[in-house]
Amino acid sequence: MDKKRFEECKNNFISTARKRYGIGTLQEKTVHGILKDYYAPDKEMQEIPINGYVADIFTGKEIIEIQTANFNKMRDKLDSFLPEYPVTIVYPIPHIKWLSWMDEETGECSALRKSPVKGNVYKAFFELYKIKPYLSNPNLKLCFPLLDIEEYRLLNGYSKDRKKGSCRFDRIPIAMVDEVRFDRIEDYLQLIPYDIKEPFTVADFAKAVKIKNHEAGKVLHILNYLNIIDRCGKEGRAYAYRVVE
Repeated sequence: MDKKRFEECKNNFISTARKRYGIGTLQEKTVHGILKDYYAPDKEMQEIPINGYVADIFTGKEIIEIQTANFNKMRDKLDSFLPEYPVTIVYPIPHIKWLSWMDEETGECSALRKSPVKGNVYKAFFELYKIKPYLSNPNLKLCFPLLDIEEYRLLNGYSKDRKKGSCRFDRIPIAMVDEVRFDRIEDYLQLIPYDIKEPFTVADFAKAVKIKNHEAGKVLHILNYLNIIDRCGKEGRAYAYRVVE
């Protein structure tokens, strides 16, 4: 992780985009564009046609895809790319988020407010579940940059305050805080606290890593699928797990 270079990529992208298109009319979402420049400083490596698809980045040896949501849409690309090339999926995770609401008619934005929720790598498993059959492929790698961001949402929802059901307008990264990588199956072990008592349940795991039970359930489901952990009985009605030796 190179925080200085990320800052340079961020400033260059935002400055260029606003001069070219103006605020509110960016043709490429900001997080995606900045990360593409960060992971491929040579723009000749960007937007490369391969096997009937367009790869975000192709280094000549490796494909890098910046995916901010909707991993289910990645399946066809992965079917095409993985037999021939190593593929790294970069999935940015908001670490600390400041939220502002934008009026569509006036363009006026509310003051930024800090969200009480702090992001972590476990948030990625909602998306990873959608490509579960691909996770054991040795050609697939995962990269999770944790970003402090400003998020701007349109006041176009269905509730009285127009916030529920609203659309996200854009996210502006402020800083890269950390970067978590899974380059091989064994790297998933870093998700399990070293001091967690075995066997453990979903509730035990959720408490240990400070996430919600339904999020912990998805994480353990995938770790079990990848044979990082296995079920070793039950505690009451809950499955119990242990790390595979």
